[in-house]
Amino acid sequence: MPDFKTRIGQRQAEWIALRRDLHQHPELGFEELRTAGIVAGRLNDLGLEIQTGIGKTGVIGLLEGDHDGPTVLVRADMDALPIREENQVDYASQTPGKMHACGHDGHTTIALAVAELLSAHRSEIAGRVKFVFQPAEEIGRGADAMIRDGALRDPVPDVALGLHVWNEAPVGIVGLVDGGMMAAAGDFSITVQGKGGHGALPHIAHDPVVAASQIVLALQSIVSRNLDPLETAVVSVTEVRAGDSFNVIPSEARLRGTIRAFSKTVMAQLESRMREIADGVAGAMGCSATVAIEQLTLPVVNAPEVNTRLREVFTRVAPHITLVDNLRTMAAEDMSYFLDAVPGTFFFVGSANAERGLNYPHHHPRFDWDDEAVIPLAVELLAAAVAAYVLPD
Repeated sequence: MPDFKTRIGQRQAEWIALRRDLHQHPELGFEELRTAGIVAGRLNDLGLEIQTGIGKTGVIGLLEGDHDGPTVLVRADMDALPIREENQVDYASQTPGKMHACGHDGHTTIALAVAELLSAHRSEIAGRVKFVFQPAEEIGRGADAMIRDGALRDPVPDVALGLHVWNEAPVGIVGLVDGGMMAAAGDFSITVQGKGGHGALPHIAHDPVVAASQIVLALQSIVSRNLDPLETAVVSVTEVRAGDSFNVIPSEARLRGTIRAFSKTVMAQLESRMREIADGVAGAMGCSATVAIEQLTLPVVNAPEVNTRLREVFTRVAPHITLVDNLRTMAAEDMSYFLDAVPGTFFFVGSANAERGLNYPHHHPRFDWDDEAVIPLAVELLAAAVAAYVLPD
């Protein structure tokens, strides 16, 4: 495997500048035209075979080696969030109301840097590397859109790799988790239909507000009383809407929220119990309930055999890092769709630096991370991970 350290040292200043340029010009899901143009241009300059417009604004670059071997997919997301940035830095967002508040500007930069490093070894590569730059991760739609447009065909990947800079951990921590690492996410809404009436005469109405309130409480029993205590899940009602007058019992109340779990089986159990509870509670109170559940992402499930290889590689190329195997989160990621189809792994690279105030959480208007420390480390780790499959020792 090549030693990438020297080249990383020579190039990291430009890569940091690229990340900061992308940070200044955030684009929301399926709007990443400028970002996609930069990605396609740089991949083209490296001599990769380019596909654009995959999943609307996604880009694929194929690095074909001179020898036969496996196909490694490397995925990076490109989109930003509808957040007004509050950071006072010279690379702050120049687009009001939009911000890279999750690190996707870094992911794009890191994958481009890895493409640059590996393209210099094309004659030694046994196989190929498929760089997938994905739109619309924040709305959970980009991965599926790219897959529908053929991102997993011609060639079919043998392994899929990706990373996420992670401000829940300091620089130097790298999370490699076997199995479920990030949760599946679902968006649910419950509409409770009752019989409206005068607020002073509740006995001749069927109050959907009271029924909806009881449903909210009953839903909280699913995790504590229906799931195996060794399983983990979240059921959160985050929106309640009903009525618009103080003395009128409305005919309808609406609930909305999110469900999360680390397995498809548990997600199915959550959905089943939610429907039973909503129907039963509403019916007992003279109302009816309609439940709609939309799957946003699958669980991110890492292949242990891939992690075994990466642990050996990471320990060898970056012995100063601390590898942890318990960095799991109920946050969701549509990298899950790639890992559902292809064995692989998604790993966290700690990115927080409390001494510099770079430790605000993801999706916060002051989110930022230590790109000067993280970009060279993350590039080396991801490049080494890919090289473990396509560059013989």
